Amino acid sequence: MKYLSLENINKDFNSRQVLKNISFSIEKGQFVSIIGKSGSGKSTLFNIIAGLEKADSGNVILNGKDITNKTGEVSYMLQKDLLFPYYTILDNAILPLVIKGKKKSEARIIANKLFKEFDLEGCQKQYPKELSGGMRQRAALLRTYLTGKDIILLDEPFSALDLITKRQMQQWYLSKIKKLNLTGLLITHDIEEAIILSDRILILKNLKENPEPSIQSNLVKEIILPEEKYKKADFIFSDDFLKIKKEISLLINEN
Repeated sequence: MKYLSLENINKDFNSRQVLKNISFSIEKGQFVSIIGKSGSGKSTLFNIIAGLEKADSGNVILNGKDITNKTGEVSYMLQKDLLFPYYTILDNAILPLVIKGKKKSEARIIANKLFKEFDLEGCQKQYPKELSGGMRQRAALLRTYLTGKDIILLDEPFSALDLITKRQMQQWYLSKIKKLNLTGLLITHDIEEAIILSDRILILKNLKENPEPSIQSNLVKEIILPEEKYKKADFIFSDDFLKIKKEISLLINEN
């Protein structure tokens, strides 16, 4: 069943088309990555879904409701953790609940129950500067989760981490996606990350590189990943993984 649907999204900036006829849908519980070069419209597309940017035409439908140009309908986690340095991790986590009107004491009880689930038990009274990069990202994800929205947009959330921590976070996050039945969209430049985390991958092309009117859309390809990858701990080393990685790389880099 379609849960989030984008219908013929178009967007121009200064007479240059950035998004052209973007249409796709996501089912409840699916995780989809969007890959493309800089300038292909990935962040613009996220901002349109979040209602932060207006599309020139097209619609965004969430669970049967038209949310086009509406803010506050989805959760949005940016590249940086954006934790307040003088708030404890617990008080950073409860911000979405406080904004919605809950008392701090009640919000702390709700959030505190999730610290173990997010592998942050014992960090409640610590401050962001006392945590590693990976732990700060988990805290930021907990805060995002506590917005209570049905779908999460993630804009390169692991890009600032070192490679080892990044891979650890990807595996950790993959387990949370499945356990919490999260529905999500991820922007990434990391092809391996997209393959590891996603059920499907969407490839966006830069219209500046391909300005011909004959091009129907800059969403050029959808890749559906095999379900068995979740059952294979060594999938990242398999021939199937390398084949998918090569296909995506060629699609992104071809003119």
